[in-house]
Amino acid sequence: MGEDALTMENSKILLCDCLKSQSIDAEQLEAATGITCSKVHSELCRSEAAAVEDALQASNVIIACQQERQTFEEFAEELEVSAPSFIDLRDRAGWTQSTGSTTPKMAALIAEAALEEPGTKIIEVSSSGTCLILGEPDAALSAAAHLCDLLSVTVLLDPLSELPLVDDRRFDVVKGQIKSATGALGQFNLSFDGLQERIPGGRGDFAWTQPRSGGRTVCDVVLDLRRDPPLFPAAGKREGYLRADPGNFEARTKALLEASQLIGTFEKPIYVKLDEQLCAHSRAQKSGCTRCLDLCPTGALAPDGDHVSVDAMVCAGCGNCSAVCPSGAISYDAPAVTHTFRRIQTLAETWRKLSADIPHLLVHNTGHGAELISLSARYGRGLPADVIPLEMSALASFGHAEALSALACGFGSVTILLSPETEGEGLPFQVDLANSIAGEAQVNLIEPSDPDQLEAALFRENTSPAREKTILPVGSRRQITRLAAKSLVAADAVLPLPANAPYGAVNLNLDSCTLCLSCVSLCPSGALKENPDLPQLSFQEDACLQCGICVKICPEKALALEPRLNLGDDALAPQILKEEEPFSCIECGKPFGVRSTVERLTEKLVGNHSMFKDNKAARLIQMCEDCRVNAVYHSEDNPFAGGERPRVRTTDDYISKRRDH
Repeated sequence: MGEDALTMENSKILLCDCLKSQSIDAEQLEAATGITCSKVHSELCRSEAAAVEDALQASNVIIACQQERQTFEEFAEELEVSAPSFIDLRDRAGWTQSTGSTTPKMAALIAEAALEEPGTKIIEVSSSGTCLILGEPDAALSAAAHLCDLLSVTVLLDPLSELPLVDDRRFDVVKGQIKSATGALGQFNLSFDGLQERIPGGRGDFAWTQPRSGGRTVCDVVLDLRRDPPLFPAAGKREGYLRADPGNFEARTKALLEASQLIGTFEKPIYVKLDEQLCAHSRAQKSGCTRCLDLCPTGALAPDGDHVSVDAMVCAGCGNCSAVCPSGAISYDAPAVTHTFRRIQTLAETWRKLSADIPHLLVHNTGHGAELISLSARYGRGLPADVIPLEMSALASFGHAEALSALACGFGSVTILLSPETEGEGLPFQVDLANSIAGEAQVNLIEPSDPDQLEAALFRENTSPAREKTILPVGSRRQITRLAAKSLVAADAVLPLPANAPYGAVNLNLDSCTLCLSCVSLCPSGALKENPDLPQLSFQEDACLQCGICVKICPEKALALEPRLNLGDDALAPQILKEEEPFSCIECGKPFGVRSTVERLTEKLVGNHSMFKDNKAARLIQMCEDCRVNAVYHSEDNPFAGGERPRVRTTDDYISKRRDH
């Protein structure tokens, strides 16, 4: 969210119409939100500042002005009281050329901001200031000279580069090539080929040690001033890795300033949480779901046996993995996914208290999107009165489940505002999936570069139908998706979905299936089930993740995936795909195995295989496990009737035998 989470209890909102540039109805806002509202001021930041000081001393004050935040925080500091909370009503609602009432949207924004945001888990990152600088001699040595009084600096130069006539002993200089680089701020690990160290003594040009490979080092910060490709994917999101074009003075200066600040102890959010037991990445070395691995821009996710692992230090919190995970094994946690659903539901519910019109949701990030909204409000038409902005710290985490929940909560459409810094590779598929389920193009992506383009996308005729019923988005993302879909389309519909959707059925070729049940043993979600009493294969569709492990493991290639969303009740219970009669043991009569399989094996092996030439051997095929062991034990060729096995000869036996001779 763009403003602090508020506390509704005993709170008071200070309202300001910013020199009468917007219309605010305090009574309706108070009635809809339950939060005490002040009279509507006009210049809280200047002539009416005394009202702010009085409210600050009473504590629990919420100022409906984000733009003058610094001014009000300075007031609080001077009074030695806690800083107030803030909410932006002006740019997001009040300043608009739309003819509709802005009061319902203002109330919705206040109620949403008043939600208590769950705390974010953090890890502490320590940096002692060891810094490795890469680049051409002039740029790298100049940077080292500026940073060496603050950081412990080492410069790595290319083996073929020549040093200028400098002799600055405040930092180290080595030559070599980077072979590998891993880690992030406070824990970079690098290995080198052809590493040479400078020999400090002697007259004339510096001498260098002989090149050696296999050298390794650890450092806290890496300043990359090379023109070569970056050391890491999504390099701009790797904390502690600073990269700048050596020919760009402004970029180089910015990188130097940032590097100089990277010493001390820092707090890094843990953006995602992982439940390894739910992960459907692989089973028995058969790869299944790789959705999160395919989209992670930084390489923070990696295969780790049957599941994936997350490097919290490398994770930049884009949220892609949370949006695409079919099982919920990995989910965004800063804040949690459940908080996003609650925000959506609160916006829609509060809007309905004051308006019967259909609202529309605009999802944007904290940088580019918030700036476009602010510029549009001040210099353009502003947001339409029925468009409610929802600010997301991780825009890519807003997937199909979130979009469908918004529609089912009462929004007529959902527009996702992309920005240049958004990791948007996964969002187009999420939009297609949401629209496939909703039945119409009610979810869309826009990528405006200026306020005019934003306004052109939002100021359009909306013909979205009113929702006859709305939902309470509670549960997992899969559960909310199903609940939302049932409210948007026919409750028993079967919706075809695009390939790679995380919902669907498994189709079985009855003629090919032998009921070996290998698919059951490896199904990570338990969608495929067996009957311990009968040769039977059943399938529960709502549990299927479409990971494809069953298709890969089936020896008969009898299974195929069908992406779809079955909203009928039959998807919630196991449905029998195939069943057969068991074969009765010819000795004890106990049922075992599959009749057709036993009969087929008997027909194929008896008389045609060297081990099954006589009837006694053939009968073993038709016995249960217990009777088969008993029959072998009492047979003429019983391996247990051979007497005691001879003692294994040891070295001592050979030595003693030689002595005897």
